[in-house]
Amino acid sequence: MEDGVKDKSYVFAIRVVKLYKILSVKKREFVLSKQLLRSGTATGALVKEAEHAESKTDFLNKMNVALKEADETEYWLMVLRDTDFITHDEFNSIHKDAATISRMLISIVRTTKETLSKKKE
Repeated sequence: MEDGVKDKSYVFAIRVVKLYKILSVKKREFVLSKQLLRSGTATGALVKEAEHAESKTDFLNKMNVALKEADETEYWLMVLRDTDFITHDEFNSIHKDAATISRMLISIVRTTKETLSKKKE
């Protein structure tokens, strides 16, 4: 597996935790920020878990779920921006990282699917 996505998703999870702290303590926002915390940290956890997948199919499943969590994270970031809990600049900064991770996961999922389909031929 590409270490880039593992490293980026870990660093991203740290950013999400820090943002959660700000949102919950300073802004007193608990519901949306908790959703962001869950999906934003789950992405990296699933990528890490995929390192020791039992098979290529198991790896693909874990990476697919990681991609879904990354997509959900982007959604919660948009909601937080559009409800003025985070500024557009804050959104742009963290969303750029989220989008990069999503693109990396899309590539990994696509490549893994191609590899699995070639083995079946």
